[in-house]
Amino acid sequence: MSPNYFAKILLFGEYGIIKDAMGLSIPYRSYSGALKLPEAALNESQRLSNQALIPFVEYLQELSYDGELKVNLDLRRLQRDLTEGLYFESSIPQGYGVGSSGALVAALYAEYALDPLDLSQPIPSHGLSQLKEALGQMESYFHGKSSGIDPTICYLQLPLLIRSSKDLGTVDLPSTEATGSGAIFLLNSGNPGETQPMVNIFMEKLKEEGFRKVMSEQFKKYNDACVQAFLQGDWDPLFTNLKGLSRVALEHFSPMIPSAFHALWQKGIDSNAYYLKLCGSGGGGYILGFTKDLDAAKAELAPHKLDVVLRF
Repeated sequence: MSPNYFAKILLFGEYGIIKDAMGLSIPYRSYSGALKLPEAALNESQRLSNQALIPFVEYLQELSYDGELKVNLDLRRLQRDLTEGLYFESSIPQGYGVGSSGALVAALYAEYALDPLDLSQPIPSHGLSQLKEALGQMESYFHGKSSGIDPTICYLQLPLLIRSSKDLGTVDLPSTEATGSGAIFLLNSGNPGETQPMVNIFMEKLKEEGFRKVMSEQFKKYNDACVQAFLQGDWDPLFTNLKGLSRVALEHFSPMIPSAFHALWQKGIDSNAYYLKLCGSGGGGYILGFTKDLDAAKAELAPHKLDVVLRF
């Protein structure tokens, strides 16, 4: 049925994009998912997937009945396929910050939108903004509130630069060395996280003037400098600003960082062997790491296993 839609990693911008900081998201091809119709009786995992899709489709139908659905979906065909056993076959771990719901929304949009965004043509910025808004509304079923970035990156299958909530576009990544000593990696916290409670904590913190000041004066400064340095392949300023970003996260986003990793987080800041940051909303799942020396980071983080995303 649908092609595979890959996972994604938001390298920079978690929470910040809510407050107009820059964001940079890339496809992560180690995991993917696709919509499928059964060729035989559903096995248990396929049946559970099919059952989980039912309330999601009901949510979309309700939005459509109210005239609020921002994308024109063939809901009649979707409902028919659902009764025939439609399921989402996915290797993307749920609650790990790598876009499990984003890939599902992207696949569903690609298969059932009556006028999907044509990826064979140059995409205007306003077209991307409309897509992000429509897919964000669909993904809100899973998280209560969605920026739409995850399903957009999953649908485009291209790196996406978010300059602001209304200004986004595809971007070329810097040339990197496949065998370079530097690396971006994922650290598995061992437990999934839940997006909505973490977002709720963030929105509550935003009511404090001091926290808003941290976001505008510290987080945004380090975050945006990281994005610019990374895209230019300027590794030294990237790591200088990563250290600041990692420190701000540990100090002000500690509820989103699993408590068992607070000491490892601080160890990276103190040793400069690696720097950790949130991957997605946090609370569990993956933690994102950056290092100039992958072997040194592996030694410092042992016995934790590192999944390498990119080397440079």
